[in-house]
Amino acid sequence: MFSSLMPQRKEFYELLAAHSDRVVAGANAALRLINGLGQGTEDIPALVAEVNLNEKSADKIKADLIALLHKSFTTPINRDQIHTLTIELDQVLNAIKDVANAVGMYHIKESTAEAREMVALSADACALLNRAIMALPDKNRNQETVNLCKEIDAIESQADRVQRKAMSQLFDGSSSIWLAMRMRELYSLQENVLDRCEDAAKTIEEILIENT
Repeated sequence: MFSSLMPQRKEFYELLAAHSDRVVAGANAALRLINGLGQGTEDIPALVAEVNLNEKSADKIKADLIALLHKSFTTPINRDQIHTLTIELDQVLNAIKDVANAVGMYHIKESTAEAREMVALSADACALLNRAIMALPDKNRNQETVNLCKEIDAIESQADRVQRKAMSQLFDGSSSIWLAMRMRELYSLQENVLDRCEDAAKTIEEILIENT
């Protein structure tokens, strides 16, 4: 019985990696979704459903990880940090889901260069986050993990600049007020994805500092 309270270190890391895999899958589906708007090359409803399916699958992984935390006597890293990182991964995927669902909710039929750039940055940040989590168990890869987190921070800053440019163009008089309002909401939701990725990256950095 006591052994059941002491799961192998790899169980926590495997669940975190599986969770971040779903984040990447959702981000890639959102990338195809935004890039496909107005092109007629993608099944938009199917891509929205794919994002939602990945979010639902991730919820199961999150529940499994939290249950493992509750029943475990020991954890490979601070249990509060494991919980925080799990919730932050969940928030990244929830933010991606919000972007996908906004396409139908706000009847967005065309994308913009800025929307495409932001969704590409989101997909890049999610891929980097996945790589950082995969490297987390290996102390010999700590510097690599730190560098990945720094890249996520740089991408978030780049997305801020893209969003500011996009917002200024929305209200320069070239778009209808209704289109401007819809796109403003989409840009805000896209920026939230990057913000949540940055939060998760900061938690990973904190884990590294505490366990160095």
